[in-house]
Amino acid sequence: MGTVRGVRHTSRRAHPEHHHRDIQGGAARAAVFGVSDGLVSNMGLILGVAGADPAPSVVRLAGLAGLVAGAISMAAGEYNSMRVQAELLERELEIEARELRHRPEHETAELAGIYEERGLDPVQAREVAEAMMRDPTTALQAHARDELGIDPHQLGSPVGAAVSSFVAFSLGALVPLAPWFVAGGRGAAVASLLLGLAAAAVVGAIIGRSTARPVLRAVARQVAFTVVPAVITFAIGNALGVSG
Repeated sequence: MGTVRGVRHTSRRAHPEHHHRDIQGGAARAAVFGVSDGLVSNMGLILGVAGADPAPSVVRLAGLAGLVAGAISMAAGEYNSMRVQAELLERELEIEARELRHRPEHETAELAGIYEERGLDPVQAREVAEAMMRDPTTALQAHARDELGIDPHQLGSPVGAAVSSFVAFSLGALVPLAPWFVAGGRGAAVASLLLGLAAAAVVGAIIGRSTARPVLRAVARQVAFTVVPAVITFAIGNALGVSG
């Protein structure tokens, strides 16, 4: 018995537990999209207005309006999206719970069939399914996970996603706006562009590292998505200039 215990102990040390990050709650995704969208949309707006060469106060007002309106819109969109998704998943769980109450034998056979498809022999699959079905809560979790692909404890947080999106969008939108609080004209426009490029590179690097994808590719993609709209809107603003 001591030998077995020792072997198990050594095995745990040789193979430490691997913990996965929680990426299904919605907040992390909302934060990444929020920063990116805030940076891209407000940089395009600010440089588009700046291209027309108005007074710096006009650019500041446009940037602040874009920040507030965009952040609220992003937060509302994320909340509604996550709320609808959670309600749909909750509805599926309610249907499954009703089936477990009214047709337990059918649901046991269904669960056993899933386990057979995953490699268990019919006898083992039936035993595991029956063990799962003994407790209503365990049964629902098993069917949700193995039949529906739903984790009942990970339906997402609409409020968390909305707050995360609002804050992230605001931070991203603030980057190109910051120079206009202390300067104006072409100098502020160039500073907005440079700060936007730096922020885009950082966001791209974070995305690349988080997804285990080539960092340079992620950086190049994020920078391109940020610069191209800004250049286009600046050119349009310059062509429709209002100075003079």
